[in-house]
Amino acid sequence: GHFYVEHNKGHHRDVATPADPATSRMGENIYKFSLREIPGAFRRAWNLEKVRLERAGKGTWSLDNEIIPPLLMTVVLYAALLLAFGPDPKLLVFLPIQIAFGWWQLTSANYIEHYGLQREQMADGRYERTQPRHSWNSNHIASNLILFHLQRHSDHHANS
Repeated sequence: GHFYVEHNKGHHRDVATPADPATSRMGENIYKFSLREIPGAFRRAWNLEKVRLERAGKGTWSLDNEIIPPLLMTVVLYAALLLAFGPDPKLLVFLPIQIAFGWWQLTSANYIEHYGLQREQMADGRYERTQPRHSWNSNHIASNLILFHLQRHSDHHANS
């Protein structure tokens, strides 16, 4: 649930700056990046939602929080699987692995797509506008098929 909020409201604003947990730093290996990115992205998404909801006069712990409904859907889905198949040890092992695999895929994509790229900070403290050079592209056919055109990442940022 946090990825939608963080990606669209945080990452797109701060990509290629030190404030973005989803931008990998030059020399940072993927394991160190993942330890910073995964909790950092969730924390920032939660804080973005908290601010948005406070401005609207709503509570953070409500269904208006865009993080909570997807999390609840996941809990319901997993509970339904456990009810349907019982507490099968295979299922109890599979579900956490599936969660970790999904997170790892998104983290790996973020790591590759922004590795070492930085926007220049201007004299007034703001950062230059996001340009195509602030994310990596790949023109390989395999990347195109596997990632559903996600490898055209600079266009995704420059025109979003």
